[in-house]
Amino acid sequence: MFSDILLAVDLTSPGTQTKAVGIAVEQAKAFSSRLHVLTVVPEFNSSIVAGFFPKDFETQALEAAREHLHTYCEQAIPAEVKVQHIVAHGTIYQEIVRAAVQTKCGLIIMASHRPELSDFLLGPNAARVVRHAACSVMIVRD
Repeated sequence: MFSDILLAVDLTSPGTQTKAVGIAVEQAKAFSSRLHVLTVVPEFNSSIVAGFFPKDFETQALEAAREHLHTYCEQAIPAEVKVQHIVAHGTIYQEIVRAAVQTKCGLIIMASHRPELSDFLLGPNAARVVRHAACSVMIVRD
């Protein structure tokens, strides 16, 4: 049913990703799908904030994220599952939606925490992905 599945992971809180990773692996095995595992390095969005970091900070952050993602996938995803690693840089929900389009995924799987009052006012990334994605989205509560 899904030849390509996008799994969006937050490497800063790997414990909350466990359930979503498990479901993504089950789905990938069931459909013999390729699993595109994505993590997003957020942008600073402000030159004032960026001024406090070294000039090559973003390059270093992207490389560190790439290494961390590969290590994470080696530990969390069985070797028989076909995996593509993707490190994006930008606004989290936009990069998830963009990656789903670029990889032609039919399903996005991502973890989400329990909503708090501020989430109802601002809107969490998971809600934005659901609203903007052109494919099916599975939100897995931790």
